Amino acid sequence: MAWRYCGNQVKLWREHAGVTRERLADEAGYGYETVKSMEQGRRRPTQRLLQVADGLCGAQGKLTAAEAFLTPEKYPTYAREYMRYEAEAIAVNWYESQYIPGLLQSEPYVRTLLSSHWPPLDEETLAERVAARLERQLMLDNGSRSFSFVVEESALRSFSDPEAHREQLRTLLARGRARNITIQVMPADRGLHPGLHGPFVLLETAEHQHLVYEEGQTTGILYADPARVSIVMRRHDMITRQALGPEESTRFIDDLAERS
Repeated sequence: MAWRYCGNQVKLWREHAGVTRERLADEAGYGYETVKSMEQGRRRPTQRLLQVADGLCGAQGKLTAAEAFLTPEKYPTYAREYMRYEAEAIAVNWYESQYIPGLLQSEPYVRTLLSSHWPPLDEETLAERVAARLERQLMLDNGSRSFSFVVEESALRSFSDPEAHREQLRTLLARGRARNITIQVMPADRGLHPGLHGPFVLLETAEHQHLVYEEGQTTGILYADPARVSIVMRRHDMITRQALGPEESTRFIDDLAERS
């Protein structure tokens, strides 16, 4: 709602001042469609756009005053409920097929991954999302909480920046030494297994309630329905049995790091 209101104000001031959208886009250094999206509230109006529009339209600070209400969101809207539960969970069991799990990502990996987001994130949102993901990782230092990760071999190999890839593998090795963290690798030669249904996170709350989070392209779903949670728990059990054990996984990652 804040995006829509602010964008509409930019549009009203621009039209009142006789400034075309093309001119505002040129002055601010954005494409026409980007400015249109901001004015319609589909994208967050940036600090740059507000400053340029304020000057062009003679708003005398009335547009730039909106900056305080448009701080970048730490997380996508669909993931916020999950983030609240993750922050308090006593146990996190994560299976990931395409990427390194967010709680284990090194800073270069996070930055490279979020920089590939499409449509592109603006610089303010990118910086906020990187900081938020790294901040989440502080929970790993709480030794009274348990974390289990199973990662597909392909996620350990497919990364464009060689140096960032090596740092990521070293990060996994360092994290795996903590007594409350277990990291397992699912080798490519295991063939068919229950993880092919897609990635998920199993959470256990302090009240011993179990929840599952699944995420897609533009949506995420958190559910606690016992029947559905039971299915995922049984799949997770089979996945951990088919994956390499923690010690063997450490040797596997260490070998990749040596050869990368």
